[in-house]
Amino acid sequence: MNYKRKKQISNIIIDGNIYFYGQIRSLKPKKTISERFTTRYLLVIRKEDNLEEKSTVAFTYAKVLVLTIGVFMIVFAGSLYLSQTLLAKWFDPRYAQRETDNKLYLLKLKVDSLAQEEEYKDQFITNFKRVLNGDTANSFVDAPSALKEQVKPIKPVSTAKLARSDSQFRKDFEQSELSLISFTSSKYSELSETFFFTPITGFISDRYDVKRGHYGVDIVTKTNEPVKCIADGTVVIASWTQDDGYVIAIQHRGNLLSFYKHNAELLKKVGSFVNAGEIISIVGNTGEMTNGPHLHFELWYNGSSLNPEEFVTF
Repeated sequence: MNYKRKKQISNIIIDGNIYFYGQIRSLKPKKTISERFTTRYLLVIRKEDNLEEKSTVAFTYAKVLVLTIGVFMIVFAGSLYLSQTLLAKWFDPRYAQRETDNKLYLLKLKVDSLAQEEEYKDQFITNFKRVLNGDTANSFVDAPSALKEQVKPIKPVSTAKLARSDSQFRKDFEQSELSLISFTSSKYSELSETFFFTPITGFISDRYDVKRGHYGVDIVTKTNEPVKCIADGTVVIASWTQDDGYVIAIQHRGNLLSFYKHNAELLKKVGSFVNAGEIISIVGNTGEMTNGPHLHFELWYNGSSLNPEEFVTF
């Protein structure tokens, strides 16, 4: 153990005599750093007037040091968090730039959405004008906002490439009850070579009546039944309306249009080519002008409505 000697020696001259006096302190052991930090102390709190003891706190320098470092870290972390969140607008010079960038990004998204909607409306109007003018030579193209994936049109199969058994089946079908009902009016002689599939099997709940403004027939059937296309054609309308719900319209040859309304889901998009008998939608009950699951089917020829029962067997 290390010891340190401390002494004080002084001399005084009195009447020519020298007197020595001094003080030699007791020897004390020198404390190490670990002993200094682990020595226990007691802090006593007393009243000033009567020195009554109120409380005591035992501590060491090590505990005080750890507590001080812990408080410092908490205060530092809290200050850093506040400077990055609540107080960022005052302390972070990049805050204003980030806010401006976020606003510009949101505005860009809105502008892009408006541009896509405008493009879709223009394309819809163009397609509708082509339908009214009877221009179906080229396929219709839908707006990019309405297309989630590129749908390759299905090319119609020429009868010349059909096998002999397929040709016989087609001939038998054309002579069956599912084929076109014979035309008695020369007004519709252009449709005499068109053969119609039944769009859906069921019973007619409301028939064609121009006087009541009912330009088609309502066919009631089971829920989630598939709706089939009556003949080859191109989808020109596939959208939602307030009155008729999900509506799909197909342009056939000879200026013939077929409409399928109140669907639960549409399976084809504008511009898609569909074959006769191909599934295009699912029966539903959408729109305000409906009171139950059914298909409202219409036929229009050269701008005039037709009675579907005269051409299609349900």
